[in-house]
Amino acid sequence: MRADARKNRDHLLAVAGTAITEQGVEVSLRDIARRADVGLATLLRHFPTREALLDALLRTSFDELTAKAGALETAGSPDDALVSWLRDCVAWTTEYRGAVVLMAAAIEDTGSALHTSCVTLRAAGARLLTRAQAAGTARTDMDGADLFALVAALAWIGDQHSLASRADHLFDIVASAILTGATSSGTAGERRPRTRG
Repeated sequence: MRADARKNRDHLLAVAGTAITEQGVEVSLRDIARRADVGLATLLRHFPTREALLDALLRTSFDELTAKAGALETAGSPDDALVSWLRDCVAWTTEYRGAVVLMAAAIEDTGSALHTSCVTLRAAGARLLTRAQAAGTARTDMDGADLFALVAALAWIGDQHSLASRADHLFDIVASAILTGATSSGTAGERRPRTRG
């Protein structure tokens, strides 16, 4: 890619990031183009779909969260590693309002521009969960798909203005329910584990 084209693309991504942070993922592509002082055709030449734009915008964060999960697989206690990654993942998903809805849909849609990144991120979290389960510190009746769904649920809570003040408290409740040493329900590990990734 030529230097001027790269500069234009980076500018579009920066403007899109600000717009999505302010208005959510449903912000008009026309509005993003207007803010970037380009025509809609120029934006679509770089990013032909909303998902392509989001994939380009979010890929660095996906890669960072995936890399962090990889580093945590060999560092610290398995339960601390799992909760640390979960907290970072939830915090990131709330940065771009509404992104988690698209991520949840992209997991099942192999044609989505976000599919590969989301599947890779889910697999990274699943490895941390499996490690904690093997150490006996996480309940065994959940899998990576469940963990990804909990990220989505916690991110949705963070997106709701009326619930945002309770987000940290609710995160702690969910995290303690995942960890067998902290759960009080007595259900941890009682059901047979499933095999989804």
